[in-house]
Amino acid sequence: MDTILKANNLSISFAGIKAVQRLSFSIERGEILGLIGPNGSGKSTTVNIIAGNYIQDEGDVYFEGQLINKKMSIAKRCHLGLGRTFQTPRPFGNLSVYNNVFSISLQKYHFNDADIKTREILELSHLAPFSDLAASQLPIEKRKWLDLARVLATEPKFVMMDEVMAGLNPNEMKESLDFVREINKRGITILFIEHVMHAVVSVCHRVIVLNEGRFLYEGEPREALEEHSVIEAYIGRKKNV
Repeated sequence: MDTILKANNLSISFAGIKAVQRLSFSIERGEILGLIGPNGSGKSTTVNIIAGNYIQDEGDVYFEGQLINKKMSIAKRCHLGLGRTFQTPRPFGNLSVYNNVFSISLQKYHFNDADIKTREILELSHLAPFSDLAASQLPIEKRKWLDLARVLATEPKFVMMDEVMAGLNPNEMKESLDFVREINKRGITILFIEHVMHAVVSVCHRVIVLNEGRFLYEGEPREALEEHSVIEAYIGRKKNV
């Protein structure tokens, strides 16, 4: 197995509240791993630790076998190939869709090559028809696609997608799941943090379940949703997909 990312005994507390407790897991290269659990279970906190937004109290993160130093900047982690989206899309609203991606591509390419790369990404993300539109004018699902497009412009090896399906209708979700699969087909490993169980079952190869900041279960998506401990963790028995 080719492990691309490994988390080892991660722990972090906020004002004495243990948000993540001795959490360990690994992700194989090319995998779509679901990270699921009830609200407050530590999913987004784990993403923020890996991305560098939070500094863990204890534990280590390894990316492609390299220890990610606690003091390593977000920009340095991005340079290594770590990318992430946010629950609320964060494009530059006053810039066009094209310039949102082009401005990032310019950090890696000269002008002409950045233009080519930007147009390729916009085609992949189905945003080419909206190239000249201000990002603030996009509907929510396309703003989420733009968030992903901006991440792709950094040429990531590993992307953490934090609730990219939230608030989408069934048709929007289908198109978004196809986009996720296409990204994965291009060799990008994905950590998929999601509450929508239909989406998790549709795209994830394996899931890790958290509860109250702790590891609870690991397995195939459908098997996880039939597991008694997982059903108990989800008040409301979210086993129907």
